[in-house]
Amino acid sequence: MNAPRPHDLLWGMPVSGLPTGAPQWAQEVLASGQPVVVRRAACDHGWVAVGLRGQGRAQRLGALMRLADIKRQQSPEALRVAVQSPWPALQALASVTPVLQASGLAWGPTGGVGYQLATGIEVVHAGSDLDLLLRAPQPLARAQARELLDILDCAPCRIDVQLETPAGAVALREWAGFARRVLLKSPHGPRLVSAPWAVMEGAA
Repeated sequence: MNAPRPHDLLWGMPVSGLPTGAPQWAQEVLASGQPVVVRRAACDHGWVAVGLRGQGRAQRLGALMRLADIKRQQSPEALRVAVQSPWPALQALASVTPVLQASGLAWGPTGGVGYQLATGIEVVHAGSDLDLLLRAPQPLARAQARELLDILDCAPCRIDVQLETPAGAVALREWAGFARRVLLKSPHGPRLVSAPWAVMEGAA
């Protein structure tokens, strides 16, 4: 099993692993065998930061999961499946798949679409956005980012893409813009940087 990465889905967290005073809905999520999603945060050895998803945005809970409890792991890349759906977010996934495949980069859906494809639990609705992860181990030219965004913005719903760099994640929409510095989501918190692919701590 590979080390869990942000946005991976993990199965196996026990109800007893929840923090004290966790809400009833969170206990029910784990008791029913639903997965948790890996969060971007630094952890002690043997642990991974995760988030639980309930009904709607109001039901979100951060927690820590023991690596030893992981029974199954699924990455966004494993969720690139075409489905027939009336919802714009799932239609958008089908429409942009050829474009993203042609990029040569690893990618996959996250957020509600990824969760629904992985679990079969219907969380996507008419107003859902499509969240995508695009792994960019090497620098992506800002002009190329703009070209890609222009294509994605023709989809039937809003698409939010996170560029996963070795140092953390940057929003494609930000990187396609013209601001000198962009927000990098790193395991140690958000930072404004001019070079998201700079791996060395403190490099900006």
